[in-house]
Amino acid sequence: MTPESQSNVQTAVLSLTSRNPSISGAEIASELTPPPQFEHASFESYRPDPDYPSQAGAVASLHEFVGFWRAQRPGGFFSRNRKPKSALPGIYLDGGFGVGKTHLLAALWHAAPGPKYFGTFIEYTALVGALGYAETVRLLTGTRLVCIDEFELDDPGDTMLMTRLLGELMANGTRVAATSNTPPNSLGEGRFAAVDFLREIQALAANFETIRIDGLDYRRRNVEGNAVAVDAGILDHMVAALAARGQTVAADGFDELMRHLSTVHPSKYIKLIDGLDIIALRDAHILHNQTDALRLVAFIDRVYDAEIPIIASGTPLSEVFDDEMLGGGYRKKYLRAMSRLIALTTGELPPHD
Repeated sequence: MTPESQSNVQTAVLSLTSRNPSISGAEIASELTPPPQFEHASFESYRPDPDYPSQAGAVASLHEFVGFWRAQRPGGFFSRNRKPKSALPGIYLDGGFGVGKTHLLAALWHAAPGPKYFGTFIEYTALVGALGYAETVRLLTGTRLVCIDEFELDDPGDTMLMTRLLGELMANGTRVAATSNTPPNSLGEGRFAAVDFLREIQALAANFETIRIDGLDYRRRNVEGNAVAVDAGILDHMVAALAARGQTVAADGFDELMRHLSTVHPSKYIKLIDGLDIIALRDAHILHNQTDALRLVAFIDRVYDAEIPIIASGTPLSEVFDDEMLGGGYRKKYLRAMSRLIALTTGELPPHD
């Protein structure tokens, strides 16, 4: 490689830490659709495990939920009597890691009439932060369906904010579907997720049908594997070769990235990785700070949704969460991130949750 071409390659390699993205409320709203890998998700493409009848039962319940728009039943949202399940304006998918909750939520979104929105809990709270509460209510009022993936109980303030927002939307006829993502490590599958969620939304509890989805983790084989780590010299060679072939590569030190993530709101992580083909991380190591670890989980979720491969040196990325974290209340989040890190570093995407 000539000095001139080497200089061009160095210029072509970007750095995540040099990016300080901004995102407007309008941009957040425009992105409130299922991630690309769920573009064609449907009830038909979901494959229920015959050993767990609750999976097929969940599909049947969601079909009934969609049927509401074809034939609405009497007994408005303010009826004193508990409404028939099919008439309830909310549905909550409660299940363990890797049983297909996000696939089913996206399938529901595709099957429902518009206007409709699909996003993570973080994206909706970011929308409120960008637009303000009143403007967010105005934007979403009249929406047929709001889908909330990974409903969080990490922050009581954000949880109650969303509770209030959902209450106003439901009162105006919007239907809501959510999946769980709770801190308690309850029986390893978040079995008490529905209880925690329904307690938090208090008066709205009677408006939600809780659908329990049992089953084995699709991605178990991936979690049992390891993310690929390469020698530092090999990583630099790969970065140069990829950039020389016209790939848009961002290369950063692991510690530098972790520090930068602390300065960027998670709602902006999607803009942080915009336009990238490859992400390279140097000198990964085990994390012992849970705040850093949770930021990394949120970042990897966005990288996974964007299907951007990662090459890394140092500790395999699936091993950066320490034993205390993996035995704690956020175990489910870390297992999901480990699965995704294995997929992103090996190029073998597992079935989607």
